[in-house]
Amino acid sequence: MAMIADILLAAGALGAALYCYVLARRLRRFTDLETGVGGAVAVLSAQVDDLTKALVMAQKSAGESAQTLAAQTGKADDAAKRIELLVASLHDLPPEPQRQAPISPFFERRQPKLEDA
Repeated sequence: MAMIADILLAAGALGAALYCYVLARRLRRFTDLETGVGGAVAVLSAQVDDLTKALVMAQKSAGESAQTLAAQTGKADDAAKRIELLVASLHDLPPEPQRQAPISPFFERRQPKLEDA
């Protein structure tokens, strides 16, 4: 009986060793930097770094654009106030006298007067 237990114990140990060997090979392929998940993680890490840099640049650009827009808005407000003042000052002008009808911009040729005839 002890011999059967030893044989079963040895078979279990060999089975466990074979299982560990297969798992080690799979794990080695899984973490391979060129073809496995390790490579994908390395590529994704590089992409995250690139995206972080792009995000920082976009934030700087947006801040500068916001400052420029605020300055332009201030200038537009000042110009609107000046225009309102000018329009208000036009209401104080006396009414214009009636103008004559505009002269035609086209040249008309007239027949010469014959004084000698």
